[in-house]
Amino acid sequence: MSEFDERVITFLQDVTGAMGLNLDVATEETPDHVRLNLTGDNADVFLRRNGEPLDALQVIVNTAFRREERGDRHYVVDVLGFRKEQDDALRAKARALAEKVQASGESEELGPLNPYSRRIVHLAVAENPAVGTESLGDDFLKTVVISLKR
Repeated sequence: MSEFDERVITFLQDVTGAMGLNLDVATEETPDHVRLNLTGDNADVFLRRNGEPLDALQVIVNTAFRREERGDRHYVVDVLGFRKEQDDALRAKARALAEKVQASGESEELGPLNPYSRRIVHLAVAENPAVGTESLGDDFLKTVVISLKR
């Protein structure tokens, strides 16, 4: 684990500690990112309202550790495996829509999605060389359009 990873973990523990929570942070290296999974008493507070507090915590981490500082390293904050399950479902949906687009020739839309979710969709669809993706919209939440490559 790098010194930078340690800084991110300490930051997460400081933020959650300020909320009165004593949570453990486990790291999981994947080819795409470092997953920081929070566990402990009352960790499920981040799962209320379909994970909105977890999304807010992710934004706080991304804001505190800007890309210039972390380079190509992506950190994904998860609680009790919640985001991992959602990510797997979104990945499966994106792949299924890509196959549907390839078979029908008709474009499909997915969203509105936050930047993290759009990245998952773009990467999942990129596995199919017959289709491509494009994000549409000017807001934080955008729609991903999956269509045949021309």
